[in-house]
Amino acid sequence: MTDFAVEAPETPALEIRGSDQKFPVRRIYCIGKNYVAHIHEMNADERDPPVIFMKPTDAVVAGGGEIPYPVFTENFHYEGELVVALKSGGYNIPEDQAYDHIFGYCCGLDMTRRDHQAAAIEKGLPWEVTKGFDRSCPLGPISRVEDVGHIDAHMLSTKINGETKQDANVNLMIWNTREIIAKISEQHELKAGDLIMTGTPAGVGAVTTGDTIEVACETLAPLKVTIGARIA
Repeated sequence: MTDFAVEAPETPALEIRGSDQKFPVRRIYCIGKNYVAHIHEMNADERDPPVIFMKPTDAVVAGGGEIPYPVFTENFHYEGELVVALKSGGYNIPEDQAYDHIFGYCCGLDMTRRDHQAAAIEKGLPWEVTKGFDRSCPLGPISRVEDVGHIDAHMLSTKINGETKQDANVNLMIWNTREIIAKISEQHELKAGDLIMTGTPAGVGAVTTGDTIEVACETLAPLKVTIGARIA
């Protein structure tokens, strides 16, 4: 057993539907600008390639539940997304082999400090502070491919306090799941335990303390999150 100088951090893990095993999270890759309507609402150019960024693994909130209203924002946004979980990987994965590396899928939320994201974009600065903060990545249980098949033409929806705000078919992604895996693997060696958040449709917006967010995608387990009190 390794003798660490300080307490070693735990490996975040997600529930797997129909299994007592857990899915360990290694990295969280995120895709921005991947639905045309969302690009338009963000006043971006749909001709641009998708943005690849990351969230830290300790931002994971496994199974949802309550998350606090975070510090350093007055405009806290939800982004409901389809998330891909990998069982293997590599560099330069061909698109026609991308599905071979998928373990399963889940619903997720890319919580965002929108006010600071807008400021970062305007100044050409990195997005990390706007996307990678504490508890910014609630994730539902993973459904295995062998149980639900591949999620490539399914409706993805987000409700706020019971009212549908996002509702789009994932086949409207500009870059589909196979292309995303191939594209990321050009720059990073993908491995088992990696998650890929595939982007959000139009309809993003602000939430505040007391609001409830529900993300659903047909055959997948839904994700439910309540916004708690503001961090002092």
